[in-house]
Amino acid sequence: MCGIVGLHLRDPALYPHLGELLTGMLAQMCDRGPDSAGMAVYGDPVWSPPGHATVSLLDNPLPVRELAEALTRTTGVTITGHDLAPTTVVHGPLDAEALVDAVRVATPQARIIGFGADLTVLKGVGDPAALARDFGLPAAQGWQGIGHTRMATESAVTAEGSHPFSVGAGQCLVHNGSFANHMSIRHELARHGTVFDSDNDTEVGARFVARELAEGADLEKALLRLNDVFDGFYTLLVATSDSFAVVRDPIACKPAVIAETDHWVAMASEYRALADLPGVADARIFEPEPEEVYLWRRQ
Repeated sequence: MCGIVGLHLRDPALYPHLGELLTGMLAQMCDRGPDSAGMAVYGDPVWSPPGHATVSLLDNPLPVRELAEALTRTTGVTITGHDLAPTTVVHGPLDAEALVDAVRVATPQARIIGFGADLTVLKGVGDPAALARDFGLPAAQGWQGIGHTRMATESAVTAEGSHPFSVGAGQCLVHNGSFANHMSIRHELARHGTVFDSDNDTEVGARFVARELAEGADLEKALLRLNDVFDGFYTLLVATSDSFAVVRDPIACKPAVIAETDHWVAMASEYRALADLPGVADARIFEPEPEEVYLWRRQ
């Protein structure tokens, strides 16, 4: 079943409250996905300070301080680490790809689950509301966040299998539903060099979008292309460092509701996740149409 939430803030006065608001939204979706959860925050000054690249990891065997010291020696700049078990977060004042390369050398057993100039991805197994509290999400700040509560159908209940899937710099995708033809698309992508980290069908969608963006498509065109290629029932929320987009399958089988005000745009699988947002009584509230891409950009 799974639950999706997302919040794109237009009013900088709300940035300090992003984590608090996102946590409240996520808590309303726990019964839709009780086995694991993940969330992505854009612009938190602690996890991803301005001018820093951030990398999020699972299965890191090294103590965070030891990893940060090793990365500092390798990169020549000061790397800071955060132990948000089971996620490890590291950041420093260098290019994201350079930090990714250094992390792969320092801890090759670890799995990179997110990277970018302002993106932090957190994943875990268990009650989504408890995970959010343990991660410290209520105190997070920023301009945009997405979250997902998972009820596993296509792969095992693991932190790695939880959403969001973040496979390109600053990109995240969360998914409610199932891609019926994901194996054939996986094989096609693999033939052209794409490497996968999991058996999850959602990762196939994320890798497809990342490839389209890398080949020059904008996010709207990438999602329209996904609609042409993928079969199944799905609602997707896709975020980049400057965009927030929603798209549904041709018959809009999976639930979704969007609310929009001058101060924010929010999306969730059910209205109850939006009900406590500030000013929601005056919001424009609507259900997204099938196969139409709804996209907002950061100003």
